[in-house]
Amino acid sequence: MKLAVVGGGSTYTPELIDGFARLRDTLPITELVLIDPASDRLELVGGLARRIFAKQGHGGKIVTTSDVEAGVADADAVLLQLRVGGQTARNQDETWPLECGCIGQETTGAGGLAKALRTVPVVLDIAERVRRSNPDAWIIDFTNPVGIVTRSLLQAGHKAVGLCNVAIGFQRKFAKLLDVAPAEVHLDHVGLNHLTWETGVRLGGPEGVDALPRLLAGHADAIAKDLRLPREVLDPLGVVPSYYLRYFYAHDEVVQELKGKPSRAAEVAEMEKQLLQMYGDPELDAKPELLAGRGGAFYSEAAVDLAASLLGSGGSPYQVVNTANNGTLPFLPDDAVIEVQAAIGAHGPTPLAVPRVDPLFAGLMAQVTAYEELALEAALCGGRNRVFKALLAHPLIGQYEYANELTDKLIAHNQEHLAWL
Repeated sequence: MKLAVVGGGSTYTPELIDGFARLRDTLPITELVLIDPASDRLELVGGLARRIFAKQGHGGKIVTTSDVEAGVADADAVLLQLRVGGQTARNQDETWPLECGCIGQETTGAGGLAKALRTVPVVLDIAERVRRSNPDAWIIDFTNPVGIVTRSLLQAGHKAVGLCNVAIGFQRKFAKLLDVAPAEVHLDHVGLNHLTWETGVRLGGPEGVDALPRLLAGHADAIAKDLRLPREVLDPLGVVPSYYLRYFYAHDEVVQELKGKPSRAAEVAEMEKQLLQMYGDPELDAKPELLAGRGGAFYSEAAVDLAASLLGSGGSPYQVVNTANNGTLPFLPDDAVIEVQAAIGAHGPTPLAVPRVDPLFAGLMAQVTAYEELALEAALCGGRNRVFKALLAHPLIGQYEYANELTDKLIAHNQEHLAWL
């Protein structure tokens, strides 16, 4: 079994490598290719990756290359975890929207749109190379904004599934609170990527007893604190929103917080310098503790589980993924990409039936879906007017003065990455 990781030079890759090594019985990789244009970073990460495999007794071969075609050739699955523009572009995404009084964040709002515009053309180019090499290969997208990127891949006819670690993070936290094994926790997870709600926490599978009322009755304060939302928000909702909902439910509060501290990108950039220095130590043969602060908790477990199910080597029968709606949520277009529980197999994901969605959630989902459609059009076709329309449609913006100013700032900060300019 051959897997390729595009963006393999990421400082987060050792987390993925550690998961591949620990879970080798679930996903028996014989060859792993790390692909990245940054050859200096790639060699540091690749060296540590080989030492991790060796220490944990994994017999698979690890190859590093900057050649996408060579790297993806004959791969059974290709994992995308790239960041066009690096932390420098992310830092811009997180700062210039704040100048207009809007959220500065890399996956939603104006910053999220900027990332989508930079990313979609690059991902589609890589996907075409994968298709030419091996049209049967699965593409697993972990690249943000996952919903828009996955929609672009599916719209172009690729065998693609989007993956996010929010759901598995909730699964692990709820399992700990309920004192059960994580595998026993099945989430009724509904929404769009980074716009989701846990409407049920079932024990034992999709038809299991819903433990969410018990979870909220006994642990609402702890859950609210973890989400950084007041208990008064959770109680009337009766569900657990993703922590990304804080950008919507407490927009002005978050803007003031972000204005008063360094960007997350600046923090990560400093952390990456330290990590790369550690990775160069030939004695290091395990992921360092510092990596836990990098984000993406449980990503490796989710990636292994999904790849194993898609490639027929095991994996959980039900997993939360990003895939085409196709009638699952009747208030959204069929080609919208939703994030829900699905049955996973070699055929791909089949979303499970979702009960009627509360209008409070459905309305916001519909508005963000409309924004994502306009964002994808802007990414594919370019043009200032398309960027403006996408920003105007986003519920975190929604005013023409903001949309106008943000459009100019987005274009000014992304000149080198937008070919249509």
